Amino acid sequence: MEKEIKKIGKKREIKGVVIGNKMQKTVKVRVDTVEAHPVYKKVVKRKKVYFAHTDMELNVNDVVTIRESRPYSKKVRWLVISKEE
Repeated sequence: MEKEIKKIGKKREIKGVVIGNKMQKTVKVRVDTVEAHPVYKKVVKRKKVYFAHTDMELNVNDVVTIRESRPYSKKVRWLVISKEE
């Protein structure tokens, strides 16, 4: 899963995979990136976890698109837009 960033206005959109859905109206989304090291040019895999607000029923391993949004809580700063099928 490569990190795809789209810009709509000032808000970023990223594709990721759901890794946790135990919270109410919140899911954990992992975003994987592949980039070259600036000095050694070796390909480096990086991953980051975002907390995203949602009203949809999502399961682990679902591919979703998330967008930056207003703060919903201390950690939740993203919104699930769509589920890929």
